[in-house]
Amino acid sequence: MSAVLAQLGTERRFWAPALETQSRADWDALKLERLRRHLRHAAEGSPYYRAAFAAAGVGPEDLRTLDDLRRFPTLDKRTLRDRQLAVPPLGDIVAVPERDVVYVCASSGSTGVPTASPFTAEDFDDWIDYEARQFWSSGLRPEDRYGHALNLSLFVGGPCVLGAQRLGALSVHAGTLPSERLLQIAQQFRLTALWTTPSYAWYLGETALKQGLDPRRDLQVRRLFVAGEPGGSIPQTRQRIEALWGAKVYDYYGLSDIFGSCAGMCEQQDGLHWAEDHIHWEVLDAAGEPVREGERGELVLTTLTKRARPMIRFRTGDIVSFTTEPCRCGRTSARLLGVHGRLDDMLIVKGVNLFPSDVEAVVRRFAEFNGEYRLVVERVQHLDRLTVEVETAPGFVGDAPGLAGRFAHALKSASGVSAEVRLLAPETLPRATHKARRVDDRRGALWG
Repeated sequence: MSAVLAQLGTERRFWAPALETQSRADWDALKLERLRRHLRHAAEGSPYYRAAFAAAGVGPEDLRTLDDLRRFPTLDKRTLRDRQLAVPPLGDIVAVPERDVVYVCASSGSTGVPTASPFTAEDFDDWIDYEARQFWSSGLRPEDRYGHALNLSLFVGGPCVLGAQRLGALSVHAGTLPSERLLQIAQQFRLTALWTTPSYAWYLGETALKQGLDPRRDLQVRRLFVAGEPGGSIPQTRQRIEALWGAKVYDYYGLSDIFGSCAGMCEQQDGLHWAEDHIHWEVLDAAGEPVREGERGELVLTTLTKRARPMIRFRTGDIVSFTTEPCRCGRTSARLLGVHGRLDDMLIVKGVNLFPSDVEAVVRRFAEFNGEYRLVVERVQHLDRLTVEVETAPGFVGDAPGLAGRFAHALKSASGVSAEVRLLAPETLPRATHKARRVDDRRGALWG
């Protein structure tokens, strides 16, 4: 057991009590101090930021309040990719010599060019300490046996397992094993906690049932950490997974461009606590203006401590809502109220914005469905047509047209979007071992 853990004690509520329970004014003062130092580091060490700040007519000395950060330019994933290609292998956003970089993860490269995310030794240590703090807030303890069922190859979620180890839990680096093998390991080591994606947590539970295993009775998993998809913050989805497993589900949020999990649910399961000592957040509308608490907007992030590659006003493309109200757990950090989807996943159907998570929330209300669905969008005679394909639960023999009609009505009431509903037999839609593909957009050029 580490010296930090020995001092902490397993009955303590907080990993870092003074930090986690400080006032909002203290959070803002801490962020402002770190941000000033970080902007200077970015301007001095990164050729990209020196040029970007000069072009925008701003510099570190112009930051007097947190609101002044809005004067600084944003960047996005395309910028990261372009600068990496222009100055290989890590790009000129990097602000330290390559000899100081000890670890690199990479994005999935869905557009063809994986983008690297470098870390110094100090960056990496900060990250893992935060993961331990986050696991602790979700109730993980040294006596737990933790299974890490995320991709361990270049994926930023892989090293998060080290946070569980730092906390003192027995940790199994399972990775992306076949489901049957993962269930065998869960039984063999009597795992009490598991981290995967929401869709895979559901798939794994279904697989267990097919093998004659009841996850609630035959497995000891009582905590499921999920990330990578909006489902963990959708109450209906979370409750269905919890009922299947007899376990509590805690949603986590992270991205490779910053570090593993940057926000996560405490045991209250009321939003995701933000790593405010490491990352400053903004939530902006389409015009770049801050939204009010509870409203949806794009998440824009600025690192405060990551030296290898500072990220100043990084546009994530993730649509979120937030609150700064203190949590019932006693922690005072800002919380994400939900990751509702991504700008590139957002559908505009007959003028209405629709995310897969909006549909999922309705799907999960119906016990007659098994939870698997897909959105098919087509253009017919210059009009958009949305079809929701949804699988029925095993053994369903009820009124199929009536069920489809009730679901269509519920979706229209919840989202304002009319859709055709196509009921499918169980096991019809393809299963994903990690992130599920929920949208099949067949419209081609949207503006043609």
